[in-house]
Amino acid sequence: MAVEDPPAPAPPPPRQSEAGAGGRRTDKHGRRLEVYNEVLARLRSGSAAAAPSEISPAFEDALWAHFHRLPARYALDVNAERADDVVTHQRLLEEARDPERRPALSVRVVQISRIIDGDMGDSLDPDMEMVATNNHLPSQLLHPPPAFGSSSNLEALGLEASEGDDVRSTNDTDHSVHLISRPMHEITFATVDKPKLLSQLTCLLAELGLDIQEAHAFSTIDGYSLDVFVVTGWHLGSTEQLQGKLLQKFHKIEAQACPVSSTSSPSSQGQDGESMPSTSVEIPTDGADVWEIDLKLLKFGNKVASGSNGDLYRGSYCSQDVAIKVVVPERISADMYRDFAQEVYIMRKVRHRNVVQFIGACTRQPNLYIVTDFMSGGSVYDYLHKKNSSFKLPEILRVATDISKGMNYLHQNNIVHRGLKTANLLMDENKVVKVADFGVARVKDQSGVMTAETGTYRWMAPEVIEHKPYDHKADVFSFAIVLWELLTGKIPYEYLTPLQAAIGVVQKGIRPTIPKDTHPKLVELLQKCWHRDPTERPDFSEILEILQRLSKEVGTDSEGRHKTKTGFLSALKRSH
Repeated sequence: MAVEDPPAPAPPPPRQSEAGAGGRRTDKHGRRLEVYNEVLARLRSGSAAAAPSEISPAFEDALWAHFHRLPARYALDVNAERADDVVTHQRLLEEARDPERRPALSVRVVQISRIIDGDMGDSLDPDMEMVATNNHLPSQLLHPPPAFGSSSNLEALGLEASEGDDVRSTNDTDHSVHLISRPMHEITFATVDKPKLLSQLTCLLAELGLDIQEAHAFSTIDGYSLDVFVVTGWHLGSTEQLQGKLLQKFHKIEAQACPVSSTSSPSSQGQDGESMPSTSVEIPTDGADVWEIDLKLLKFGNKVASGSNGDLYRGSYCSQDVAIKVVVPERISADMYRDFAQEVYIMRKVRHRNVVQFIGACTRQPNLYIVTDFMSGGSVYDYLHKKNSSFKLPEILRVATDISKGMNYLHQNNIVHRGLKTANLLMDENKVVKVADFGVARVKDQSGVMTAETGTYRWMAPEVIEHKPYDHKADVFSFAIVLWELLTGKIPYEYLTPLQAAIGVVQKGIRPTIPKDTHPKLVELLQKCWHRDPTERPDFSEILEILQRLSKEVGTDSEGRHKTKTGFLSALKRSH
């Protein structure tokens, strides 16, 4: 049985004498140390069932190494009173080192309580149990709480977003208060970290009919992943059956990760031993022009960006300023080959002023490149969040119009982008905005719907998050989040993790808060575009008409400054 090398040793843990008595530290390192010491104290006291018979220095070192290999937010989020859970996480990550035991998995029943007032009607979830009434709360729950508690931010957002939510705050005159206890399952995965793992796991849970109520995802410094989900949808008392179904489904999904081409050789191996094409990527063809670039004419300049799937360089091709997207051979997987092939297939078919221009591609290994126009203005995301710049209202409408024109063109050609966000919107030297990055775009099939979950959670439509069939209206939802980002200059749901934001969008119906001084027509447009029901969202042709009418109402002078119109609210004030 092959077991991989252990991680690099962590710095030695500070002993109790070293921790000092200078009061509680509030920084992340201090919190990590506090939680480590509290967990250790609970294990020493014997109050934790998972405590070893003897707490040796070696065990202390191993426990500290566990906290050290995980990000600091693990200590910030984990319930320090649940020492057993910390030991379970430690054990699962160690088991995951053995390829034959991956994924290491734990399933248990947990219980979350919430307080609601007495006017419940028929809305009470049948899985919930009335534990107490008239302010008499139980001393303990039937099942232990989740390892990471419950997100107070998410719960508060749910209260703001849904007036009809069962959870309502009470006041001093309310004497009919009930504590509702909801048993759920907590599922913890530990395995090798890799691109799209989180998407794979959430898809797996959805296929089993489980609804994610809360989730926490952590990547270790030595390449492993610890993912914890609190779910509903599985009957109680059958955790072993659920665990078996999860493992069966996980291995089935892994087995389906086949290479793009059947042409392979023993020397062409990707991550996890996947066989890869030995000569070139097979791009679908429909008789279009030749697009394979001549490497002799391609010159590389500086690297301008780097991501999980590759690097982006500035360069030149036939004396033209270009951007070169390079798929790094060491990171190649079968999924990446498919995405690369699809991106080339789509990009060579599109020609529009508001879509980044495709120049050509190299599909012969080991050189896998996509060459496009170089956009000197960078991404809208960088402009807003890294350069701390902002757009005035007329500029916002112009940028939104550019995006809508590009997206309308794509949709008219049956192309669903699936990854629309400010990072994938690029500007040229004149600030003309163009839609870019078609790595996850797809040509819509004859049924008009798709089911593969993709995109980035903060911008993702609820039907995509839930792995339900979806169509081009998913891009409209993402556009609404982009428009809100243009208006506010803020990152969507910045106080939540991406996964918490996704759960909030689906389970709580949360949406970003629209500033009070936003023009009523923009408020109406936002609410239509991010409507829960995709059929209620407008097409981009309708969005374009709204934006163009509004642009005329706002008006600009010869220098592009805002000309105030009667009855129009002032441009949004920035709050950074």
